[in-house]
Amino acid sequence: MRNVVFYGGISLDGYLADASHSLQWLFDADDGTPMNYDSFINTIDTTIMGRKTFEESLNYLEGDNPYPDKTNFVFSRRPQADKEGITFLSEDPVAFIKKLKEEEGKDIWVVGGGSLIKPLLEENLIDEWWIQFAPVLLGTGIRLFEEGNYRNYLELLEVKQFGNFAELHLKKKEQ
Repeated sequence: MRNVVFYGGISLDGYLADASHSLQWLFDADDGTPMNYDSFINTIDTTIMGRKTFEESLNYLEGDNPYPDKTNFVFSRRPQADKEGITFLSEDPVAFIKKLKEEEGKDIWVVGGGSLIKPLLEENLIDEWWIQFAPVLLGTGIRLFEEGNYRNYLELLEVKQFGNFAELHLKKKEQ
């Protein structure tokens, strides 16, 4: 069975993006120290993200498909036409990801955002977390962990420092 993983940077106070959905603060905090992204990206073959995360990623990555060598799914409440290498979905992400986990392949990367992650947390579907904490306090924005009906226990596997960033690697603890 495939794992569902989250890999991403957040502010020290827990925000994925600022109030305008921008990630520029994250790039501004980066001191250029290489992180483990290159080794991580080789462990996945599928990305899952919300529409706003997808649209914001286009501002920072080249082309119309931020991950052209992966199978990409974007969840959106408004119907959209698929693009080359990107399938837009308006169905229940929990049911979809449960089916996807059963298929052959590498891990599945939940890129974001918070409103997509919340129902996955409520079903305890995220198997591993790589969270990079940036030394930035935003005060407001889009939270990684929205309030919800969940209580997930995690096991800390590793803590690494990459320049200004601290990365926690955690996995789901089976209860």
